This record gives sequence, C-alpha cells and structure tokens, in this order.
Amino acid sequence: MISLAGRDILHGWGKFVLTGLGLGLLIGVTLTMAGVYRGMVDDARALLDNSGADLWVVQQDTQGPYAESSSLRDDTVRSVLALPGVARAANVTYLTMQVRRAASGPAPDGGREVRAMVVGFEPGLPGQPGYLVAGRQLTRSHYEAIADVRTGFALGDRIRIRRHDYSVVGLTRRMVSSGGDPMVFIPLKDAQEAQFLKDNEAILNERARTLANPSLNRPGAGGVLDALLAAQASNHQVNAILVQVHAQADPQTVAEPIRRWKHLEAYTRAQMEDILVAKLIATSARQIGMFLVILAIVSAAIVAFIIYTMTLGKIREIAVLKLIGTRNRTIASMILQQALGLGLMGFAVGKVAATVWAPIFPKYVLLEPADALRGLVAVLLICALASTLAIRVALKVDPAAAIGG
Repeated sequence: MISLAGRDILHGWGKFVLTGLGLGLLIGVTLTMAGVYRGMVDDARALLDNSGADLWVVQQDTQGPYAESSSLRDDTVRSVLALPGVARAANVTYLTMQVRRAASGPAPDGGREVRAMVVGFEPGLPGQPGYLVAGRQLTRSHYEAIADVRTGFALGDRIRIRRHDYSVVGLTRRMVSSGGDPMVFIPLKDAQEAQFLKDNEAILNERARTLANPSLNRPGAGGVLDALLAAQASNHQVNAILVQVHAQADPQTVAEPIRRWKHLEAYTRAQMEDILVAKLIATSARQIGMFLVILAIVSAAIVAFIIYTMTLGKIREIAVLKLIGTRNRTIASMILQQALGLGLMGFAVGKVAATVWAPIFPKYVLLEPADALRGLVAVLLICALASTLAIRVALKVDPAAAIGG
C-alpha cells in the first residue's frame, strides 16, 4: 500500500515537487505571520522587563505611558518614595520620533533617519538600560545617548534629537517599544526639553500673549506674571514614574494608596501586560488571525485541486485496481498518503523558508517550536480534508472503465 502511493508519486514527481514548493512557500508565510504576532507580544514583554519596574504610576484616568499619553509633575516622585513598601522610584519620559544621524557624523550615510523611542531616564534608577553590548553607561548629565543596535548607530556617532546633538556612548540590544521601534536613551532633563519644552519662537509668542492679558497687568499681579513667564521657559513634566517595591511588599498593596490618596493611576506588571497585549496589539492580532485563516483556506484549495487532478489523471489505473479486486480502503489510503506526503513536503519547505527570511524582516519574528508543531498538525489535517474530494471520485470509478475504449 505504501509502495503503491510512492510509485504513483515517482511517476508524476515533477508536478508533485513543484506543488510541494508552492505549498511550502504559503506555509512559510503562515508561520511567519504567526511569528510576527509572537514577536509583538515578546516586544511588549521585553519593554516591561527592560523598565525594571514593579509599578507604573501615570496620570489619573489614563492607561499610559505606552498605550496612552500621560503627563505628571516631576516632583510627584518624592511623595511616591515616601509611601510604605516603595524601595526606589524614578521619573521617566517616552517619546517616539524620528532620530537622525548628524550630517557631520563619521558614517558614510550621515543624515539618515531612524524611527525610535527616545527614553529619558535618571542613571542608576529604574528605566536605565539593564545591560550594554558595547561602550558605557551615561556619565554626563547632558548630550550623551545609549542606542539599541537595531537603530544602526555606532559608538561615537552624533545623532540629532530636536535641537541638540548627542554622542552615542553605549550600545544595547533588545531594547524596543511595544511597536518594535528600537530605543535611544538620553538623560531625563534633555528628554524633558525635547518632549515638552516649546521652541524659542513659541515661547516669545506665548510671553506676548501673557503680557497682553489685562487681568495680569493690573496692580499687584506682578508675582503671578513673573511665575507664568518663568513657567513658559522651563518644564517639569514626565510621562510616568517607575516604582520598585521591597522584596516582601505586594505591588498591589503598594498601588492602593497611590490610587486613593495621590489621585494617580498605578498599574502592576500583570495589569500593564494586559494593557499592552490584550488592548494595544489586539487589532493587529485580529488582522493576523484573518490572514492565517485565509492562508489556510488557500492551502486547502491548492492541495484539493492538485490531488483531484492527479486522481483524474489515473482513473484507468484505479479502474484496473478495482478490477483485480483491490479494496476501496486501499485506494483511499493511497490518495490520502499522497496528500499527507504533499503536506509534509510543503511544511518542510515552509519551515526552512520561514527560518531563513525571518531575520531580515523589519519587525521581530519569533518562531516558537510549539507553533511549528501546531502548524504541522494543522497542515496534515488540511491535507487529509482536502483529499476527501479525490477519494470520493476514486471510489465512484467503475471497474468496467479498465476495459473500455
């Protein structure tokens, strides 16, 4: 029975191999789409791991700082540090923007832009890159940067962020945003200026409007006017406070007084992961799911068509088998084995293809063995179902066709 299916495959091996290659490329795309989703989830978890936080304190009634915008005063961290169970707390800012290599940089492609998440952090506190693959941590309070290797920046490069140039003094790896953008770390004060401080022209225009306000020009309002003018020339906002709790403390217990008395939102690791995975990338997950369904239907149609045409091409041979007393079960098993063989060949080609092209994808593709195993089972089931049409045709063949014209 196995020999019968094998001999038939060898008889039309060219069509079988070409079909297996085409099916394999479809399966490779399917495995890659699943890997893209796994990569998005892994990016979100890597973002949380890299922050080093047990709690994320953000603006009230927001789901910041990654899924929504959030703005806090930077002196709020002092009151958070005073709470029981808090070991360390630090301000942090996040800004996704285009970062470009300064045109005067040593690299030949000076001036090229990279979309990155610029992180403002305080050295030695939560939010700092956990490890470096080259260079050093920040030692100056201004104009130094640490970049993820996926930005393409190298040690010594000069990069432009808003109005200032920064020198890349360290390189890290796998520091990405929830969207997969590589991170660039700069001092907190510089990041506050880049994100929140208005440019000189905007400050001058705002000062002119303030000075023209009649309610601020009345006698006795000089102190208020001075304070407003000073506020326009400085900024003390951050996006979040990263909190580390003591080893014996429960993060949920520490978060309660922050929500109740500080009028802020405080998210634990589990809650923040739910926001990133279940909400932020939910639409992308549904899109990928639809693509997987469509690819599965297309794969089933290809297998069904090829097995069906191969069966039609050997109607006379099937009639001869019936005439000499071959059981229907044996004939059905032959067709099923051919379909499963096509699926196994396609899966092998697809797995190799996905492994080869995954590293060159712009987004992180995570190919998990469990997904590959589930994919193999799905391919074999699809091939088995797709063979049923050809099996029905084969079982209806009249043995008399073997001696017909």
